[in-house]
Amino acid sequence: MQTDLQIAIIQKDLVWENATKNRAKLDVMLEEIQNVDLIVLPEMFTTGFSMMPRLLAEDMDGKTVNWMQHKAILFDAAIIGSIIIKEENNFYNRLLFVYPNGTIKKYDKRHTFTLAGEHKEYTSGKNKLIVDYKGWKICPLICYDLRFPVWSRNVEEYDLLLYVANWPKPRINAWKTLLKARAIENMSYCIGVNRVGIDANGYEYSGSSIAIDFLGNEITEVEENTEKIIYATLSKNELIDLRAKLPFLKDKDQFTIH
Repeated sequence: MQTDLQIAIIQKDLVWENATKNRAKLDVMLEEIQNVDLIVLPEMFTTGFSMMPRLLAEDMDGKTVNWMQHKAILFDAAIIGSIIIKEENNFYNRLLFVYPNGTIKKYDKRHTFTLAGEHKEYTSGKNKLIVDYKGWKICPLICYDLRFPVWSRNVEEYDLLLYVANWPKPRINAWKTLLKARAIENMSYCIGVNRVGIDANGYEYSGSSIAIDFLGNEITEVEENTEKIIYATLSKNELIDLRAKLPFLKDKDQFTIH
């Protein structure tokens, strides 16, 4: 088991519906990264939060998936982010966790954002993903999932809850508050990765990407309105010690999600 996990949080502006330009911008931005275990990209990091999957979707052998595999191997680090995927005539807002050897795990966003009509264009996922990586159990989720604590509930004894997002500035206080709530109630590290900039629909995004510990304390500074790589170090030993002292998870309610 690796006791510390080194995270690189990529907070960036996204070129609207242009995967080629977004990959090229990331090529430059990622040049500075050294000695990390996990690189985290925002939701729909190649397109922005677009409702045009018929024009933008890639498949699992597409350029962006291959790009992610190349970066994971190059940096000897896992890389994670969501993109638009077409599979069996359905479109998914799909999060990919790519291991350093190129192996892929996937999670399809369960809670599609009805306010933007995401549920009309994308198929909702049915299965939660728990990733085993370097002795850590990681639960990756996507944006709107943050508002639904039952889905993110820590029944798997995961160590890190992770959200990738395009979360607009007018509701950024909810973003910050809910991330802390998810960390505290699940006694888990929690990381939120959000984009910055203004999209083609006129929605503004302020970032506020952050890493939070199991008691709701901020590990990193809240960074707003700027493209930046934010680094965080998570300690498995501190998490284990805290859960031994405060075994609150043992008292959780038992129920089943349908």
